[in-house]
Order: sequence, then structure tokens, then C-alpha cells
Amino acid sequence: MKLVNIKEITGTLQLKSGLHIGAGDTEMRIGGTDNPVVKHPHTNEPYIPGSSLKGKTRSLLELSSGLMGMTHGAPLGIKEYIKLEGEDKKTCKAILSLFGASGADADEKNEIGVTRLSFADAPLSEYWKRKAMVSHLAFTEVKSENSINRIKGTAQNPRFIERVPAETEFSFSITLKILQGDQGLEDLLFKGLKLLEQDALGGSGSRGYGKIKFLFDQPEIQAKFDNVSPLV
Repeated sequence: MKLVNIKEITGTLQLKSGLHIGAGDTEMRIGGTDNPVVKHPHTNEPYIPGSSLKGKTRSLLELSSGLMGMTHGAPLGIKEYIKLEGEDKKTCKAILSLFGASGADADEKNEIGVTRLSFADAPLSEYWKRKAMVSHLAFTEVKSENSINRIKGTAQNPRFIERVPAETEFSFSITLKILQGDQGLEDLLFKGLKLLEQDALGGSGSRGYGKIKFLFDQPEIQAKFDNVSPLV
């Protein structure tokens, strides 16, 4: 097992609709929101956790592989890899190689090796931050939502959800370790990112939240990504 390269993939993540990635703040403040977004504790600026990008990308790849039913929704692991054969085993190995697996079963873990992918937290891009400050744009918005009683036609159960507004831009960085003998892992990563672009990031995707677009700094990577057809 030999490391031959570490590739850094960078670019801009644009929001096409409002984004909500919750902060897990259970304290309700007077005049506050029911569901605040995650923010940097020092600057109070919103950011996208690398764990959110990694987790949703992995989930969509596992869903598209058809293997999610084996785990009842939990991430694929070594015990599923052991049971599989043929193309399903190759697919499972590629996903585990990219995103990682538990080291509980040492022999099978050695076949897969170290986790290849690392997603950094994505802060606001410096370009967009300067633009927002000059134009006096808010970093977040509060969207009110409620359910409607179909018979009475009245609103009930109001809630106030904080979102990062559409058009906001973040700077992302992904590093990919390439080991001797690795094949197709970069293509699988781009497939997952394309699925994420077609689906949604964060909460309330079924209500239109979390639509995003990836813009890569490297032109050759952008061209490759534009040609990805993840479900073909």
C-alpha cells in the first residue's frame, strides 16, 4: 500500500436556493429562531461543515449503488463488503475506500486501505463576503413556515427557520489520496458530487432548500465534471 499522490480539488459552491444546516442549538432566545444555522463561533459567519458535504455525498452514492437496503439506512461497512460478490463488491470497496470503514475486521480493512477523501469545512468565499459587505447584504435570513388546516384554511404551528440566502458563495476544498493501484475513485467522487448538485444539501430539501452548484478552480476538472451523467 503506497501513497503516490494527494490531489486537492478546490472551487466555489454557489447556493441556488436557501440553505439550512442546523447548529443543534437547543436554547430558544427571545426574538430568536426555532432553527438557527451553524456559524463560526468567532466570526458568527455561516459555513458548510465538511461532514455535511461528505455525509450527503456518501449517502447518495450508496443509494445509487442499490446497496443501501443491506444496511437499513446505516452507512456501508466491512460486514456488508464481506457478504458481497462481483460488481456489487467492487462498488462497495470503492465507496469504503473513498469514505472510510471501521477497522473492526482487520483483514478486510487491509484490502480497502486508508480513507482517501477529506472534506474541509467550507467558509464564505472572500469575494462574496466583500460583495455582501459593500452591498449591505445579510449573511442569513429568517423564513417563517407553518402548516395549514385544510378544513379551516387557517395557519397553525408557526416556526421560524434561519437559512443562508440563495446566491451566497462558499469556498470548498476536497483532498483525494491516491494509492498505488487505485482506479476510478476520482470518477466516483465526481459522480457523488453531481448527485449532490441534482439533489439537495442540508435540511428541507423536499421544500426547495439546499440547491447548490459546484464551480471548480481547475478548468480540466470543471470540464470533466460537466460531462458526468451519474445515473447512466
